Amino acid sequence: MGWDTILFDLDGTLTDPKEGITKAVAVALEHFGIHEDPDNLTSFIGPPLDESFIERFGFNEDQIIVGIEKFRAYFSRQGWLENIPYPGMTELLRELKAAGKHLLIATSKPEQFAVQILEHFGMAEYFDHICGAPMDEHEGARKADVVRKALARGGVSDLSRAVMVGDRRHDVAGAHEAGLACIGVLYGYGSRAEHEKAGAEYIAADLNELRGILLG
Repeated sequence: MGWDTILFDLDGTLTDPKEGITKAVAVALEHFGIHEDPDNLTSFIGPPLDESFIERFGFNEDQIIVGIEKFRAYFSRQGWLENIPYPGMTELLRELKAAGKHLLIATSKPEQFAVQILEHFGMAEYFDHICGAPMDEHEGARKADVVRKALARGGVSDLSRAVMVGDRRHDVAGAHEAGLACIGVLYGYGSRAEHEKAGAEYIAADLNELRGILLG
């Protein structure tokens, strides 16, 4: 351990975005005549939208494009505000900065939404760089690509001195593909079994355990 740089996922790791994301997905599905309870759409939290539309509903490329447009129309209007920082998260970020850690965001969410959300909740100031996906490119939302972009912006060359923190298997896989270890957190939307299967080096049940791993 003894990491100098810590990369954080956003959704399900720093904030609970359930209401905004699941409602936005439900609105997008309604366009195609698919009526789904938002509570059944939590699998959309974390992964890139195109992957989730394919996995859950078998969307083709044209449907994905329209689905993402409908999702973002709702999300940009109100979904981004239907979001809650996890209790104690701001205090943890403050402690990490006080300990001299460099903090980066690596999220599959479009970067402008990530900046908007973190600024709104007063968390942006703790991060050296906020890195997300381009608004109009599926490939750029892949976790490994976002992680690599964050590492480049942060000037990180020694990968053994950096670690990823996330709540889903996509965070673990993306971190590993980019050459980083990953801490899987269980207070978000991924299970212990999911993180173990993905090969997370560390698993934190709550913020206290995460604090102990990061500040050890």
